[in-house]
Amino acid sequence: MKRRFFTLDVFADRPLAGNPLAVVLDSAGLDTAGMQAIAREFNLSETTFVLEPRDPVNSAAIRIFTPARELPFAGHPTIGSAVMIAVDRAPEMIGRGDLQIALEEEVGPVRCNVRRKGKAYFASFALPALPFMVPGAPDVPQAAAALGLAASEIGFDQHRISRYSCGTPYTFVPVSGLEAIARAAPDLARFRHIFGEMGVFLYTRETANAENAVHARMFAPQFGIIEDPATGSAAAAFAGVAQEFESPEDGIHTITIEQGFEMGRPSVINLTMDIAGGKLTAGEIGGSAVIVSQGTIDV
Repeated sequence: MKRRFFTLDVFADRPLAGNPLAVVLDSAGLDTAGMQAIAREFNLSETTFVLEPRDPVNSAAIRIFTPARELPFAGHPTIGSAVMIAVDRAPEMIGRGDLQIALEEEVGPVRCNVRRKGKAYFASFALPALPFMVPGAPDVPQAAAALGLAASEIGFDQHRISRYSCGTPYTFVPVSGLEAIARAAPDLARFRHIFGEMGVFLYTRETANAENAVHARMFAPQFGIIEDPATGSAAAAFAGVAQEFESPEDGIHTITIEQGFEMGRPSVINLTMDIAGGKLTAGEIGGSAVIVSQGTIDV
């Protein structure tokens, strides 16, 4: 059958930037193997498949696939799917204000807000769970060797290698500056041995654009993604990193993360953190998205 799909560029307000995403709207009848094959065909960082929700109070269920595997949760697929569902089902309402979309993902319901932003759209979602620490972070010499960096280029201030998850786990590697992070290049022979089945999120305080707070890169060759232009699930888990190493005061804090610059796909992710009693109590990921193409896939 012919199944409608759209592609969007997510975490960008213009086409040909941000992180590309394919959204297959007509996914009924597809099994896991079929979805994985379609994701390999698109060969983007992720492809999402929109299904009827199990609970009718929710807008839709989505399944998320990289070219190599299914993910329980991911940020740019959540943003892009929420935008596409809103545009497809309620185009007359999306221009009037925030439209609420509830997506069933493997991690649980994810509640999103979507609105028009000029020629683009802006969507945000509440973190489906608070970030939690994952044990087993590699030591500095091992990580440096797997990333093509010197051990002296890893770490700054109190920041050290850590692991956090907000549904999808990542290894977070602080890097000394822009020059070092630009030189990072995964050694594929060592990468899986050192980092296992986790993506690796490199970050530094030095930024290409002064209005942003963090510059990042993300590598996940074991997912079929050598480098990702924008990683919302890693930005969500980064809230745990920020709380641990920055000890923010009580209140609402927004961290703007730039990513994808080394790939020629500049992306901007907004991470909002709510700190109360010295602890992270809630968070949100937000970003822009633009629709780039549409068509049908006959499978």
